[in-house]
Amino acid sequence: MFLFAIGTAQAQTVNHEKSNYLVLSKNIQQLKPVMLTATELTKQDGNNYGEFYVIFCGKTVQDISKNNEFVSLTKLAKEQNLKVFVCGLSLKKFGIDPNDIPKSIEVTENGILDGLQLTKNGFTTLTI
Repeated sequence: MFLFAIGTAQAQTVNHEKSNYLVLSKNIQQLKPVMLTATELTKQDGNNYGEFYVIFCGKTVQDISKNNEFVSLTKLAKEQNLKVFVCGLSLKKFGIDPNDIPKSIEVTENGILDGLQLTKNGFTTLTI
């Protein structure tokens, strides 16, 4: 096991004996297909299924608070143990107050750095 902190989120225990996944995305519209993928991997991996994170970076962060469907999906994602993050650097770049981000989404200081660190620590990573 490996103890890992992602940005400002609380420390997460990462089990290297399980299949862990990360999606880095520049498009909040991808959350629904990511959730479908996570559901399918849960079935396929069975007891070997570990963690599934998605980090949203870039211009798409401007649309998070205004998109009710996305916010609803993040609540469902949380229920299925899919952790949704938004990049703090992207929030700063586009002048968005992290306090305006819904509570179902965690803010990480640097989504790119966190993505690279998770990949180094055995996560299967996809950028879309």
